[in-house]
Amino acid sequence: MTYPRDVVVNRKAHTMVSKELLIGGIWEKASNGSAPREVTSPFDGRIVGQVASAGSGDVEKAIRAAEHGAAKWRRTPAYERSDILLKAADLADQRSEEIGRVLSAENGKTLGEAIGEAKRSGDIIRLAAFEGTQLYGQSLPLDANRGTGLEKLGFTIRQPVGVVAAISPFNYPALLVNHKIAPALAAGNAVILKPAGATPLTALALAECFVDAGLPEGVLSVLTGSGKTIGDALTSDPRVRKISFTGSTAVGQHIAATAGVKKLSLELGSSAPVVVLPDADIELAASAVAAGGYINAGQVCISVQRVVAHRDVATDFLDALKAKVAEHRTGDPSDGTTTVGTLINEQEAQRVEQAFRLAVDEGATLAQGGERDGAIVQPTILSNVDPRSSIAQQELFGPGVAVSVAQDVGEALDLANSTDYGLAAGVFTRDNNNAVRAAREIDAGVVHINWTPLWRADLMPYGGLKASGVGKEGPRAAVAEMTEEKAVVLHGQPWDQ
Repeated sequence: MTYPRDVVVNRKAHTMVSKELLIGGIWEKASNGSAPREVTSPFDGRIVGQVASAGSGDVEKAIRAAEHGAAKWRRTPAYERSDILLKAADLADQRSEEIGRVLSAENGKTLGEAIGEAKRSGDIIRLAAFEGTQLYGQSLPLDANRGTGLEKLGFTIRQPVGVVAAISPFNYPALLVNHKIAPALAAGNAVILKPAGATPLTALALAECFVDAGLPEGVLSVLTGSGKTIGDALTSDPRVRKISFTGSTAVGQHIAATAGVKKLSLELGSSAPVVVLPDADIELAASAVAAGGYINAGQVCISVQRVVAHRDVATDFLDALKAKVAEHRTGDPSDGTTTVGTLINEQEAQRVEQAFRLAVDEGATLAQGGERDGAIVQPTILSNVDPRSSIAQQELFGPGVAVSVAQDVGEALDLANSTDYGLAAGVFTRDNNNAVRAAREIDAGVVHINWTPLWRADLMPYGGLKASGVGKEGPRAAVAEMTEEKAVVLHGQPWDQ
């Protein structure tokens, strides 16, 4: 059965919402006549909602709508764009608890984490709205060029790129949707959003805030359905002038190979390290890692995946970490006592469980956890980990921390850099010299001193080095990347002086 735009259906005593496609600000059924796809809870398998499955015809319709919307939106004064985004931010605030419940249901993260994530939406949109009004240029000192006099004036201006394709992941379905569509809209672009297949309802609920705030037709589309069908069609189309993607390095490489000549922001994989030096506050480091390794069941690109502990403190750190991690509770994400929810599905939980088994086969010690029940994996610590082994080198994306030992500070920093990734890192030390050295030598997009990588202020530039991607997010950085800079030269004639 096909449900209209926003029908609430009672099935097995659970509330279910059915959503259509959003094409250019208009809610529409999929043109291919396909049946709605069910969205289910990773915790208990209940049906959370239904969404349409877009086909190639819907992608084409969305791109055409975006072309018209972009032409209108770029000619809308920045203050008018800002006014609409600020209304959307207010709506996101008002609906944050409702959106958070939907997020928890379809994602499996704890209700507290989900509502906390949803409550960041309004502020992210406000930050982007401000940055969209601050597109300053610069004057060009053309008379410094030999042979050029004072008869010419030069300056730069910024303009929107046009049509932006935003492809968001499942792990932060509110946060990362907002970090893509809000700056793009604030800069004057039209946006086509392809949310993760596992968490489309959160994205649609956020898009509804923008539509209800008065966003003009054509400016925003949300296409749910097959990632390959929709993603490939969007990223390869020359009418799409900018792609903002968060996901795996493998998919990012595919996008880069097929996109053609256009602007790319790719936030990709990671194996984020934390270095614990001999002068560190061990209790602080253990508490921070016990949080930073297991939030969202470790399904965070900046989750603490590996700890490199100096040999003088490695045993003390491991003992302290085990005590902190033992305090975590898994279970129903809607239960207020649950601190670690489910992985996104049972297949992912099986993959993580197998990664732990492989680590043990490669010589690591299972110090704590490791058990799996459906999509729930117990918070896990692996010790005596070879820093060159798979558990350290490959992205885990699950609730596990691998602990290795370094003989000195130099080796610890070298091991922090020993993977293909470079998204974020943390260092615990009381020595200012070590802090400065770590900030200089660790190759990561963000280096935290006396905290873990799992911390982000929404206004800061955010993005990685090496295989962790290209480009930056954060409203100011994203607005800059979603605009083009051009130089304007006014030519006069020399005059008598």
